[in-house]
Amino acid sequence: MKISDFDYPLPPELIAQYPSVHRDQSRLMVVDRATQSFEHHRFRDLPRFLSSSDLLVLNNTRVIPARLHAHRVDRREKIEVFLLGPVEGDVWEVLVRPGKKARPGTRLVFRPDQFEASVLESSPSAVRRLRFEYSGDFWAWIEKVGQTPLPPYIARPSTPEDRERYQTVFASVPGSVAAPTAGLHFTPELLDQLSHCKITLRVGYGTFRPVSVETVEEHQMDAEYYEIDSEAAARIAEQQRGGGRLIAVGTTTTRVLEHVFFEHSRIVPGEGWTDLFIRPGFDFGLIQGLITNFHLPRSTLLFLVSAFAGRDLIQKCYREAVEREYRFYSYGDAMLIL
Repeated sequence: MKISDFDYPLPPELIAQYPSVHRDQSRLMVVDRATQSFEHHRFRDLPRFLSSSDLLVLNNTRVIPARLHAHRVDRREKIEVFLLGPVEGDVWEVLVRPGKKARPGTRLVFRPDQFEASVLESSPSAVRRLRFEYSGDFWAWIEKVGQTPLPPYIARPSTPEDRERYQTVFASVPGSVAAPTAGLHFTPELLDQLSHCKITLRVGYGTFRPVSVETVEEHQMDAEYYEIDSEAAARIAEQQRGGGRLIAVGTTTTRVLEHVFFEHSRIVPGEGWTDLFIRPGFDFGLIQGLITNFHLPRSTLLFLVSAFAGRDLIQKCYREAVEREYRFYSYGDAMLIL
């Protein structure tokens, strides 16, 4: 399959730059795979399309303020440091821009004499390993000096409001550099009406990386860390025995569930890494419904929803969404695919 088969025209003004005023006021396209049809609603209408026997599975990861700014000792020019993930202790893998200003041995200053870092290793790319040195608590410093890592298609600086809105109301496990955006539409009141459980997948920087190959089969997914606790595993097992539908909230949740089911033929508690690449032709073993946002052209997320609903139906839905001026991407509107 060619990557170009998953392209579509999108007017730039439809890329949501800010969240909706109220989370559950986002629009919701309800898609029926059996009849190849769709309807237009609001996200607050979601309970109308689910029954008491359905179980939603949410990703409870929490976005960290991963974008930091530093300068070199005795220099004032700004250097961006983007946290990718911990290596060991206070050593982190990061993305530095401009990378040429962060060679091994360079000292980066975030707050003089309070929160600094030394560059340990470099690579041909902008990826570096830093050892952080600080007084007090590391995460307290990250909360103080870090900024919300908004996606590159949101063409504005992050604001204090983004600290709350680029985070689901059920986020509780820190570690992601991007939000599981399908969950952004839920409110506590809406969740109270729906049967649900939570798992964790730490969304990595690879979610921002464009697909650079010509065919879908050539692409390699980055591995991401997941956890499923015993409570969630038991809820999902009970759901399977009872025959109700399992609805994944988001592509991240989908990848974890299908990865674990493929490995064990059931959902078991545990943790690990998944680089599962779901694309058209994938045989879904577990989920029967999907809540998701509208995704970038030529993206792995669009491959996944096309695998679940069919490429032709998704292309039809996206054309309709553009015509009706839905809001796209992270802060945009949603789909319920059944």
